[in-house]
Amino acid sequence: QLQLVESGGGLVQPGGSLRLSCAASGFTLDNYAIGWFRRAPGKEREGVSCVNSGGGSTNYPDSVKGRFAISRDNAKNTVYLQMNSLKPEDTADYYCAARPLLCSSRSGTYTYWGQGTQVTVSS
Repeated sequence: QLQLVESGGGLVQPGGSLRLSCAASGFTLDNYAIGWFRRAPGKEREGVSCVNSGGGSTNYPDSVKGRFAISRDNAKNTVYLQMNSLKPEDTADYYCAARPLLCSSRSGTYTYWGQGTQVTVSS
């Protein structure tokens, strides 16, 4: 069964950090771009960050630049999203998704999706 599984979400205070993981099973991530998306309550899903199959990465919203960093470990078949200096507005369900080779901000172009992990930033 081909699937992505996110982990690492939770409750964190403003200014804190979390590292989300996206682990693949049933296929290898080597030839896939992996994107992280989030959906905040009452808002549309937005792209957060993405790493190409070759390793180049992009952060999409200006609000996360300088705070979030994506990385991949193909040996572990896992992609990570390091989130620092978290803010209440980062509160959302975070999803990882896979598409062949290159990143896209268009969520509809991704083939595989995880079930999501919840991140809550609150004091």
